[in-house]
Amino acid sequence: MNMKELKLGKYLRLEEFCTCTQTYHKYAQHINPFPQNIKETIPALQDLNKFIIDPIIDNYGRANFILTYGFCSPDLKKYLEKKDPLTGEKNGRVAPKLDQHISYELNKNGKYYCERLGAACDFMIADLQSEILVDWILENNLPFDSLYFYGSTRPIHISYGHQHKRDIWTFGDARQPTKKGIEHWVKMAKEQKR
Repeated sequence: MNMKELKLGKYLRLEEFCTCTQTYHKYAQHINPFPQNIKETIPALQDLNKFIIDPIIDNYGRANFILTYGFCSPDLKKYLEKKDPLTGEKNGRVAPKLDQHISYELNKNGKYYCERLGAACDFMIADLQSEILVDWILENNLPFDSLYFYGSTRPIHISYGHQHKRDIWTFGDARQPTKKGIEHWVKMAKEQKR
């Protein structure tokens, strides 16, 4: 079977999960977007799909699910960290040691880029405010590790990993993580974790 065609869950294929970012499309000829540590990364991506993405798509429909950032290969990481030659801005924000987009990939020293392991993605549902999506995720007790809320009209970040922390963050004007303003979600997530 062609790895690109590999289904990660009921809906998403590996190729879509690895090639959805704007940065990938801009530099596609220079980026290998696929996992290299297949033995560990593929099962992590499949778990993310099975336990998080599939239930969300079951509820909201495949046509409404908009994936904006899936798996981050080491090649994609390099280009996200680079500055666009025209704008001088970084191609993207990347935190491979924390955000789990790089999953179980190994650096040149044979160590995991992200010791938290697991897998992550950013997505939104068409014509749905992101806080309604977060409410639904919490009400349905999905077993996420971390969830980042960036605002009503922006995608959310969600990860699935062995820690199942159910940790929720939002970001203030200075792009610093905070729990201010989302205390009701934090309380709900903690109560469900027990």
